[in-house]
Amino acid sequence: MNTFFDDFTAKADVLKLYHKKLDELAISYESIFIETSFGNTHVLLTGNENGPPLVLLHGSNGCAPVGIEALIGLCKDYRVYAIDVLGQPNLSDEFRPSMSNEDYGKWMMDIFARLNIRNVTLVGISFGGFITWKTLVFDTKRIAQAFLIVPAGIVNGNPLKALLRVFLPMKRYKRTLKEQYVKQFLDQLFTEKDEFAFAFLSKVFRHYRMDFSPIPVVKSSQAKQIKIPVYMVGAENDLLFPGRKMLKRAKKIFPSLAGTLLLTSSKHVPDKQANVRIEQWIKDQTLVQ
Repeated sequence: MNTFFDDFTAKADVLKLYHKKLDELAISYESIFIETSFGNTHVLLTGNENGPPLVLLHGSNGCAPVGIEALIGLCKDYRVYAIDVLGQPNLSDEFRPSMSNEDYGKWMMDIFARLNIRNVTLVGISFGGFITWKTLVFDTKRIAQAFLIVPAGIVNGNPLKALLRVFLPMKRYKRTLKEQYVKQFLDQLFTEKDEFAFAFLSKVFRHYRMDFSPIPVVKSSQAKQIKIPVYMVGAENDLLFPGRKMLKRAKKIFPSLAGTLLLTSSKHVPDKQANVRIEQWIKDQTLVQ
């Protein structure tokens, strides 16, 4: 079986951490696998069974339980469909759709059709934000509104800083196995310490073939195709996708941009307090008062 892991024991260890995080969430959930044109996709169904549908996409080198944990307050009001993104260290198939064409949009439409959901609130975090705008450009007929949280593919930060502060520590850890380099990486991107991220990413950096391909930046012509309400959250101290720069461009190119939120004290991965603020902001825009 093809795998992005170089060691099947390491893959098993990563999946153990996946289930450990899921257990720690202490939520009721259903685990299902959906056949799509790009491979079997794992989905966690949780939250309010009578609530409106909310589809949640996690970030790069992540998994659905991490996405749920970040915005767990949404589970009270929404029926949450947390997707394990294909080609990431989780339970979905190890296949990576192309970032340069319509693959991600087609994949998401497959998921919506198999789940038989409409009027979806689509929420994408980081790389999940990239998948979100790719989906919106492809088709919005099943989507009511979309929230892009510290999204990839709107703007990029300083490439030299990203190389020195983010990618170089990853490479050094893989070569030396010194934990200090994982901690350096986390300190650049995480607003607060995260023990799970340290354990999970230590395994991923060492044993998983990550995708370092450049992420395409949305074109103005693509943004203009989107007619449904789009909301964006930026983090001011985000090294990868600087918040003020990102929101400035979003306001310029997205005609359907309906609201923005800037987290002034956050790095790329917000802390719990900022996530609570994001949860309430999403609810304020989507729930009937």
